[in-house]
Amino acid sequence: MDKNQAIGLLLSGLLLILYFQFFAPKAEAPQEPQPTESAQENPARLDSTRLQPQIDPDDSLQTALNQQRYGVFAPAVNGSAQEVSVDNEDLSIVFNTHGGKVEQVELKNYKSYDGQALILVDKKNSALDLLAATPQGSVNLKELYYTTESRQVSVQEGDTTAITFTADLGGGRRLQQIYTVPGKGFKIGYTLQVSNASGVITSDQLTFAWTDDLKELEKDIEESRRRSALTYYTAEGDLEKLATTGENEEEVEEIQENLSWISMKQPFFSSAVIADAPFRSAVVKVYNPEASSQVVKTMSMEVQVPFENGQTSFSYYFGPNDLQVMRHVAPYFEENIDFGWPIVRWISKFVIAPLFHFLEKFIGNYGIIIIVLVLIIKTVLFPLSYKSYISMAKMKVLKPELDEIKEKYGDDMQKAQQEQMQLYGKVGVNPLSGCVPVLLQMPILLAMFNFFPNSIELRQEPFLWSDDLSTYDSILNLPFTIPFYGDHVSLFVLLMTASTILYTWSNNQATTVQGPMKSMQYLMPVIFMFVLNSFPAALSFYYFVSNIVTFGQQAIIRKFVDDDKIRATLEENKKRNRNKKKSKFQLRLEEAMKATEEAKKTRNKRTK
Repeated sequence: MDKNQAIGLLLSGLLLILYFQFFAPKAEAPQEPQPTESAQENPARLDSTRLQPQIDPDDSLQTALNQQRYGVFAPAVNGSAQEVSVDNEDLSIVFNTHGGKVEQVELKNYKSYDGQALILVDKKNSALDLLAATPQGSVNLKELYYTTESRQVSVQEGDTTAITFTADLGGGRRLQQIYTVPGKGFKIGYTLQVSNASGVITSDQLTFAWTDDLKELEKDIEESRRRSALTYYTAEGDLEKLATTGENEEEVEEIQENLSWISMKQPFFSSAVIADAPFRSAVVKVYNPEASSQVVKTMSMEVQVPFENGQTSFSYYFGPNDLQVMRHVAPYFEENIDFGWPIVRWISKFVIAPLFHFLEKFIGNYGIIIIVLVLIIKTVLFPLSYKSYISMAKMKVLKPELDEIKEKYGDDMQKAQQEQMQLYGKVGVNPLSGCVPVLLQMPILLAMFNFFPNSIELRQEPFLWSDDLSTYDSILNLPFTIPFYGDHVSLFVLLMTASTILYTWSNNQATTVQGPMKSMQYLMPVIFMFVLNSFPAALSFYYFVSNIVTFGQQAIIRKFVDDDKIRATLEENKKRNRNKKKSKFQLRLEEAMKATEEAKKTRNKRTK
């Protein structure tokens, strides 16, 4: 407001006060009522002077101020706030006529970690605004007051409740906010309509602003912070996310491209806004609070929403990060679930998840489902495990000859490696053949690493001593925190560590690995014990069962694999390949080894 406007407003207010103080018509003094027949018949009759409207100068001044500030929206500035509840099979939603906005959302079929109602959004933690450009400046349509009505409409998905919030602006103008709540599901439609909108809103876009302090819904708030992120999907098909990690850390990003949806994601639940017509741009922000805070993270967005022909529309999503639900919400909306890198994500989405959901139909206990899942996967991968073991058995048979080469050439690593390669060529052994089966199994192991922590089906599902497979199992809470380990002891992780050490020892009986590398193999399980101590119990239980099954498979293979037969086969290969020329692979490998050795010698000379 400039100086002239301020002076004009002040003078207008003074004139109004002077007018009502000195020039307004005064009510006549009431006369003594005469005892007429009609008065006797109606003793409760009121004096007509009491029915005259009394004008408060302050109200008139406020009306003038509202008119100047809000323009045609001024009639909706005052009103009464009233809560309106709408339920479907999955959600209980509370709206408010003050702002015509969502005030609270409860997910009816889920509970928080402490058994309370799962309130995903409420008015204490969340703020929604919708800003419109007008001749008087920016007006927040969520500050106005509305009247409400609801009705049942029929759509393909079943009965839907349409609740309409209306602000009568006068002069044939109406502002309406319409929410459509389906009979079941987590997606809510939203439409804003302004009748006779010409000159009322002066821009072809609105600013939708949403700030949310994510509530603590899971037992491990630190794990929730680590896995919470603001994600968005562009109309060009790019998925991006903001995920701060450090205390009091803030990340802000300006997005200057069309957007399909923006989601504020926790480990198992999301609140999102989904475009009907692409959002034009946005500013998004994520703030990670102090460790002592009860807020998981604070996320906010300011989105430019298209406003054409007097209306705009989009949708809200308040629901679980459930693959089977999200894939029907919006294109690529299931990408909210972080299943890892592309190859790993494809295995999780199109192999592990369908198999897991298939087993759900027949088995009610998720611990048993994990065991069956391990048995199926290990059976499918058994040919690879068999080839890997046979390769290790061949290397074990060759170990005496490999040791002789090392002793013969001593420190001449280049010559020793060349002799080893010649030996491998003669007996028909590829030293990398044992690694290939292991590498082929790695994507599945990594898929499990991402699948179990993101499976909402495991949330609050008990098994054995674990009361929730989606978070860590604790058999002992420590009175202190061990760095990189935590303040609790997970029994499933201890079992996994012990079984991994047993599996490593079993492998070392059929391998030629010596020295520091052999010791390192025993160190890795201990490292993973620290890493996985706070991970979901389902993950460590899966790895434990997988180790036991693998150990059993190798025990069976040993009964059918004869080292003497392998040795005889290698000797026959040696005789057959005695005069055989080296393969192109062997020649390239030898050349690479020579080049490496020459480079090493050159560096040593320069150092001296």
